[in-house]
Amino acid sequence: MFQLEKPPVPQVKITSTPTVKSKFLYRGVFMAMAIISIWAMSLALLIYIDISQCKFWMLLPLIFWQTFLYTGLFITAHDAMHGVVFPKNIQVNHFIGSLCLFLYGLLSYPKLLKKHWLHHHNPASETDPDFHNGKHKNFFAWYFHFMKGYWSWRQIITLMTIYNLLTYFLHLPEDNLTYFWVIPSILSSLQLFYFGTFLPHSEPVEGYKDHHRSQTISRPIWWSFITCYHFGYHHEHHEYPNIPWWQLPEIYQMLKPKV
Repeated sequence: MFQLEKPPVPQVKITSTPTVKSKFLYRGVFMAMAIISIWAMSLALLIYIDISQCKFWMLLPLIFWQTFLYTGLFITAHDAMHGVVFPKNIQVNHFIGSLCLFLYGLLSYPKLLKKHWLHHHNPASETDPDFHNGKHKNFFAWYFHFMKGYWSWRQIITLMTIYNLLTYFLHLPEDNLTYFWVIPSILSSLQLFYFGTFLPHSEPVEGYKDHHRSQTISRPIWWSFITCYHFGYHHEHHEYPNIPWWQLPEIYQMLKPKV
């Protein structure tokens, strides 16, 4: 059992480290290395399988599997932003976070780190970079508004260039790259937005209940893991941002009112 301490919200710096009990210091980096390794091996295998005789519906389980691993990359980077991937060495912690975002889609770790802590300081407000602007409240409008803040034409052009280099010079199968690299990354962004922003931060009919302006989407633990690495326990994450994703179910159980 870990000690449940509510840390002060750190300033937006790449040097801050939340408190994590020593017995968990290496579990975070082990989880991170496992996710990165499985994602890389899975992608390498899927790119070279022969899909010429496969119907699209037969490929769906593989696409969803790779989407799940892409989401794991981002969740790992998210934990790194809170300093809990490897709190013993904050430089290594942030390197892992940077690597995950680079593999995910050439995203800038310092840029996302700053925006993420703005989100924690001012959730669901005008200064929250993840929140809608008061006009784009439905799912797709909010999603595109959200994505504009994190993607640039430079990233998109660079990814398109890499795609074409891989197909024309390394002769990697174009369909495989599309099905197992391009589509999963897009689906993952939808998954992360839906479970990490839209559901937990949409304003309830009765209004927000506290300053976190977030709510928990309660599900069985196995389903919570499959849907988005327990990101549905979102109020718990905002209440205790120094807790890694794999401990959020325990926090939820501890905070849940006893009947």
